[in-house]
Amino acid sequence: WSQGGGEDQCPAAAGRAGALAGGARPEAADGRPGPGQEDFRPRIVPYYRDPNKPYKKVLRTRYIQTELGFHERLFVAVLTSKATLNTLAVAVNKTVAHHFPRLLYFTGLRSAKVPHGMVLVAHGDERPIWLMYETMHYIHQHFGSDYDWFYIMQDDTYAQAEQVKALVTHLSINQDVYLGRAEEFIGGDEQARYCHGGFGYLISRSLLLKLHPHLDSCRNEILSVRPDEWLGRCIIDFLGIACVSELQGQHYHTYELAKNTEPEKEEEEEFQAALAVHPVSDMTLMYRLHKHFSRLQLDRAYQEIQDLQMQIRNLTSLTPAGEGGLTWPVGINAPFLPKSRFEVISWDYFTEQHLFSCPDGSPKCELSGASKADVSEIIESALEQLNSRYQPLLRFSKRQLLNGYRRFDPTRGMEYTLDLLLEAVTQKGHSHVLAKRVSLVRPLSKVEIIPMPYVTEATRVQLVLPLTVQDLDFVANFLDMFAMNTLDTHDNALLTLLFIYHPYDAQRVSQVDVFAGVKAMVGELEKRYAEVKIPWISVKTEVPSQVKLMDIVSKKHPVDTLFFLASVWTEINMEFLNRCRMNTISNWQVFFPVHFQEFNPALVYRGEQTASSSTDFLRDGHFDRHSFAEACFYNSDYMTARTKLAADILDQDEVLESMEVFDVFLHYSGLHLFRAVEPGLVQKYALRSCNPRLSEELYHRCVLSNLEGLASRSHLAMALFEQEQANST
Repeated sequence: WSQGGGEDQCPAAAGRAGALAGGARPEAADGRPGPGQEDFRPRIVPYYRDPNKPYKKVLRTRYIQTELGFHERLFVAVLTSKATLNTLAVAVNKTVAHHFPRLLYFTGLRSAKVPHGMVLVAHGDERPIWLMYETMHYIHQHFGSDYDWFYIMQDDTYAQAEQVKALVTHLSINQDVYLGRAEEFIGGDEQARYCHGGFGYLISRSLLLKLHPHLDSCRNEILSVRPDEWLGRCIIDFLGIACVSELQGQHYHTYELAKNTEPEKEEEEEFQAALAVHPVSDMTLMYRLHKHFSRLQLDRAYQEIQDLQMQIRNLTSLTPAGEGGLTWPVGINAPFLPKSRFEVISWDYFTEQHLFSCPDGSPKCELSGASKADVSEIIESALEQLNSRYQPLLRFSKRQLLNGYRRFDPTRGMEYTLDLLLEAVTQKGHSHVLAKRVSLVRPLSKVEIIPMPYVTEATRVQLVLPLTVQDLDFVANFLDMFAMNTLDTHDNALLTLLFIYHPYDAQRVSQVDVFAGVKAMVGELEKRYAEVKIPWISVKTEVPSQVKLMDIVSKKHPVDTLFFLASVWTEINMEFLNRCRMNTISNWQVFFPVHFQEFNPALVYRGEQTASSSTDFLRDGHFDRHSFAEACFYNSDYMTARTKLAADILDQDEVLESMEVFDVFLHYSGLHLFRAVEPGLVQKYALRSCNPRLSEELYHRCVLSNLEGLASRSHLAMALFEQEQANST
């Protein structure tokens, strides 16, 4: 380091420079860090356990952020009253509440009916000082250890939520912060300031923890009419910290509204930069303020996007790809480049009335619902962009959508190509009809993490296995895999067998029991594992409806049972059972895995030895999307959905024969249906028997599953080629 422009060096600096030559830290003679440098080198702390002391199991926390001491960023408290709860408080909730991670409303007395979507805490007393005291005590008791910042505002305050959140990200959490609009006490010390409650104020977690022991003393010793003055005096007297309007380079901008203010006409810089505006007299003014500031924020976002796009254009010429590497739209990911013909993303063709790629597989269907709204919006956006680019020289209006194409690119979003028949009108009134092709992109927005309820891998899984006469050849393998992967490993899983007798077999069960062999295998398992009991239920029916079978099983188990509805070809393993536990959430989500179906080895290998190396895992087969035989769900969720189904169909039991459990949850529950490929469920090839007594759709799906499970197209082509070669010779 050198100071100034002269030749004289600071002696201390010169000494340090010599000591730090080469960037090394001072070290002792034995190579260890010198004095005061211990924190700069990592050191290994050897693990040692006293053999004389009993081993104690370490209890881990539920969430890793708890173990690491992480806190949520911001908690917001809104002070309201019984008189304004259904007016101003509702306006606050509709304008800014969804922008804050956690927001609670505090009042003295509550009305008979609390507005929907608001979390309200009533203290039972309308006195302002008491309300402030109880609110601070409640925040410390319930949220003091969970959040870093606490923002307190009134219901007659409009706060720019995004600006407040940005403010706390620039402040250090290691400092006691009391930030807001600083006001002088009436007749008090000029140096002491309190934060005006009407404009909101920010308190750090460290300040709240230090303040809490003194709240009782403040309540008994400090007399004040205003709650914000009372809190400010409490903080100053016991902690010596005054309110500030600027801290660590961040300013808390506020604006005081005058009577009959028109937010749309306010052009003062102080108003445009305000984080909080006060007083807001009615709900309409609150909504107008929110509209105005939202428009300002949107304009700033668009301007920032344009600036970033300009910077990208300027820097593109300096990249190895040059200007040719500039993608459209600027700043959006480039389109996906397929590596083979199987990765090409197809375009869907549409008009203003019809869609030619339908969800049910039909070639043409009416454009309706969200798809119709999407097409209308994209056409309006195209016209708006054309007019903004060519006006006032030309003004465009739509005559007709000639062709429309769209596809979803997972790397960037939804892409559109429109062929529009337009009428262009010049400034002199001359019109001309022309066709114009435009391309648009609806980019993927910011990824949002959806909070999910907590689940564990310790839940007991109740396997349910329906068996028919056609399944007898595969039961032995199922029971062997179940014993090896669950009973031997002591996994928390139970098994219930469901024997489905044909009426003819049921009449002869006393002479010849078709399931006698299976019952003998179950008896052998129970002898081998003395603590295990495998119950079975016998059912007589010609049409084994999945819903009717589950009705019988559901009544024989508690409501909190986690069911795994399996098939006889399923190979149970611990990996899948854990995913079944994690992906199934009571009163929230059900899980329908898509199993991996291996191809027919006679067609795939054609007499050659089957490949068994680990590199060929999930190779010669496909995920069977036509099968809904496997499912994980809670009994309580099934019973709720089944009750709604019963009320809908009344006594029409024949309807149940055309439904599966998946249909029950899809149409008669508000739960999330999690449908995903499951590599842990691998099934060997077997030709399924499709019951013609089932509905046409279920029978068709079963046949299609058998056909697609034969082999891949390349394997089928080779088999046909070899057959033709054999026939020709």
